Amino acid sequence: MRWLASIGLSGSVLAVFAAITSVAIGWTYLATKDQIDMEVRRAEARQLLEIFPPETHDNDIVDDGFELVADTPLLGIREARQGYRVRRDDRVIGVILPATARDGYSGDIRALVGVRDDGTVAGVRVVAHRETPGLGDKVDLRKSDWILGFDNRSLSQPDLSGWNVEKDGGVFDQFTGATVTPRAVILATRRALEYARLNAETLFETERDSA
Repeated sequence: MRWLASIGLSGSVLAVFAAITSVAIGWTYLATKDQIDMEVRRAEARQLLEIFPPETHDNDIVDDGFELVADTPLLGIREARQGYRVRRDDRVIGVILPATARDGYSGDIRALVGVRDDGTVAGVRVVAHRETPGLGDKVDLRKSDWILGFDNRSLSQPDLSGWNVEKDGGVFDQFTGATVTPRAVILATRRALEYARLNAETLFETERDSA
């Protein structure tokens, strides 16, 4: 009977230990989630001005945002995110859209896509990813200049078939040993351009002129 009691005691200890561990993991997640989100927002703020440098506009882009709901068609965002309008002389000359590539090699790749009012790409920046160091992380401007290949592209330059890596008949460079990641970012960027074109009337309206 003592061995039964011993087993019961051991089981209780393990249960308590498991409960404490679960609470600790949950607390750690909650404690770090806000910090992670803050770092992503700071990265976005810096990259807004990389996409549309200060000399191209005269508004405070960070304060000229609009909300996009989770699962907005074509953008792939999983939760509500901010988009931004870029103005000069009170005219909207561009927007910066959040886009999520859900088919990255190691999970979601979160990006910002700048679109001018003529439908061309002002710039693309990846703000969060978990791609393989030395391979997929080349989508990060700190690792390579690959992301600059989107500058001045549009839905007509190249045409639809060109929006892919060279291996698949497209015009964009691929990474040696890693084609999933660039494919995902290329597709997310193209879809952001399609979103901008479909919603141009709303995105590029000059609200301040009509007020």
